[in-house]
Amino acid sequence: MYPYLLIVWVLTPIVTVSAQSPSVISRPAELPVSGAVLDPSGAPIIGANVTANTDEKRQVARTLSDSRGEFTLMLRPGTYVLRISADGFDEVRHGLVVTDERTAAPPVVLQVSGVREDVLVQAREPISSSTKAPTALRDVPQSVTMIDKDQIRDQAMASIADVVRYVPGISAHQGENNRDDVIIRGNRSSADFFVNGVRDDVQYYRDLYNVERIEALKGPNALLFGRGGGGGVVNRVLKEPQVQPLRAVTMQVGSFQNGRVTADFGQPLGPAVSFRVNGMVQRSESFRSGVTLKRQGVNPTLTFNPGSQLRVTASYEFLQDRRVADRGITSFQGRPAAVDRATFYGDPGQSAVRADAHLASALVERQVGVATIRNRTLAAGYDRFYQNFVPGAASPDASLVTLSAYNNGTKRNNLFNQTDVVVSVHTGPIRHALLTGIEVGRQRTDNFRQTGFFADGATTLRVPFDHPTISAPLTFRQNATDADNHIDTHVAAAFVQDQMELSRYVHLLAGARIDRFDLRYTNRRTGDSLRRADNLFSPRAGLIIKPVPTISIYGGYSASHLPSSGDQFSSLTTVTQQVKPEHFDNYEAGAKWDYNARLSLTASMYRLDRTNTRSTDPNDVTRIVQTGSQRTKGVEVGVNGQFTRAWRVSGGYAYQDAVVTSATTAAVAGARVGQVPRHTASLWNQYQITKRLGAAVGVIQRSKMFATLDNTVLLRGYTSLDAAGFVSMTGSLRLQVNIDNLLNAQYFRNADSNTNISPGGPRALRVALNTRF
Repeated sequence: MYPYLLIVWVLTPIVTVSAQSPSVISRPAELPVSGAVLDPSGAPIIGANVTANTDEKRQVARTLSDSRGEFTLMLRPGTYVLRISADGFDEVRHGLVVTDERTAAPPVVLQVSGVREDVLVQAREPISSSTKAPTALRDVPQSVTMIDKDQIRDQAMASIADVVRYVPGISAHQGENNRDDVIIRGNRSSADFFVNGVRDDVQYYRDLYNVERIEALKGPNALLFGRGGGGGVVNRVLKEPQVQPLRAVTMQVGSFQNGRVTADFGQPLGPAVSFRVNGMVQRSESFRSGVTLKRQGVNPTLTFNPGSQLRVTASYEFLQDRRVADRGITSFQGRPAAVDRATFYGDPGQSAVRADAHLASALVERQVGVATIRNRTLAAGYDRFYQNFVPGAASPDASLVTLSAYNNGTKRNNLFNQTDVVVSVHTGPIRHALLTGIEVGRQRTDNFRQTGFFADGATTLRVPFDHPTISAPLTFRQNATDADNHIDTHVAAAFVQDQMELSRYVHLLAGARIDRFDLRYTNRRTGDSLRRADNLFSPRAGLIIKPVPTISIYGGYSASHLPSSGDQFSSLTTVTQQVKPEHFDNYEAGAKWDYNARLSLTASMYRLDRTNTRSTDPNDVTRIVQTGSQRTKGVEVGVNGQFTRAWRVSGGYAYQDAVVTSATTAAVAGARVGQVPRHTASLWNQYQITKRLGAAVGVIQRSKMFATLDNTVLLRGYTSLDAAGFVSMTGSLRLQVNIDNLLNAQYFRNADSNTNISPGGPRALRVALNTRF
């Protein structure tokens, strides 16, 4: 079905030979010992700690259970004690005898700690997206924040913007209010989104109904993710079938006619086949006048797992999104306009966003000795359109404001295939987790834009400053500069990475990636055909010092590149065709501490340099030179987990100093990067008061920031409180109440320009009923 799956079978004999070469080690060879960790219902426990100890109680091997609850330890023949533990469960110990043959440990069933009807479990799962090898979060030499499905449920999150509110170092950009758009460590992107580690870069709004967890990786990580990702990436890990039946439905209602239903059904179809389907329907209005939302999605997934050596998963998602396009309010005299926050600029009846996304994927994972071979294919089709009114500048006396309008359509087809091989080997006393892989991809994009013309044939209309909502005749047709283009992009990449355990106290990570990025651009308006091909080299290195097993002190370097066509490669000219890719260098040091079995604390400091940005030649204003640069220096502190079995927290603090260090075409040297506040802080506290009753309060604080790089419009800082309550009515039925902006603070969330500013929402109530049966 997928031609690149043949790579798996071609690589198999090579890996088998390399994995079966113990002759260089004189002492007895290590053998794989495999097993599985399950809960009392038979469901896999992800991220369980599994250690092997000698009779002298010395730990000789440690690992974590994977997404199927399975684990593999490499042990020499002998007698051991296995210790298996997971948050919220009682620890289990088993004796184990390893012979000269492969050993399979019997499935281990962990019992829930204590007797409670509502148990909060926060497991530190392996992070495969930041290393593509099972690695404990504390041993990744990079700042990573993980938001699991429980936190998504408890905070009633439904979008990427909801998620990043409690992630230090990341904020949501307005994105013209028609797409996901984030700013990570001072660098904005609408394309650095991934699903199960594969690029998902079209400009649309993603939903969380089918998400197992969100991984926010900060700092460049091109070694595994490829081009872009200068500030970091956001990766969605989707839900997969389980080995036991699952029935869950959540029904939600709330302020502004909010209604949302999600469903999650899973069923084993036999001993080797499991099925799961997630669905969502949402209808709601908004505090913004005339703004509505309709969306629905479905995601069936099938897993074939005939044994521990092979797993095949096929998935398809269809997401449909319909909403009113809303560009926010204008500004006046360096501040957002003093108008009611519900004020809509333009005609909501002629403002629309439509997006249809189809994502089909297949994963083939095969275990060959000590090697794991994974091949993942993603074929995606996107059809997106938006038509909007754009607020412009106000008149000097604040009596009138200018409106303009346009629409834009994008169709894109993506096809990506990734194959990677992870092998655990030894060279003398050094343990290696060696990763090698290749990626190939093709993207075909069509863009078509039209300008709005009002009744008098003009492209702008002046309306009252205090009453800018209109209903006026409007036609759309192409203007002289409107886009009508077709783009073909091809990528071929190879990468290698080695995670070396030099000793119990010192780990080293090193690797590099080479990308061939080939873009061909056709301007249908002029008939011009342009091409730009780049060879991108992206290294990565990290050193981890572990004074004790629960603490990691690290330093790291990583790099990435952004081709001259931008992250959406929507245009290429004879000027930008000659421009080299922008370059990102990230230097980071930090520490991670698993304070106890349920709580992780992190701290990091970094410097992120962006170079090769465009600037005007001071000796010839008609020429472009690549002397522009930007630097972000920052500190991040994070907390995630449970202080006690009843008290769960998540959040952190970020200090960011993002400035233009050398003049660009958009700003002078010394300008502060737009929408990057110096200080942001957030903390979500959730407490289980009794077995049936829980409560939570969250605080978000942000200092002032400029709307754009020209530093002329200031968005003031603010503090907002959220709250929630939970009542477990039975063991399978829970009532949940969430209140956003509890104190009804007046603030401005973000902007797209100095005259496109989004107000923050007022106090809003949502009530949800969660049921499992």
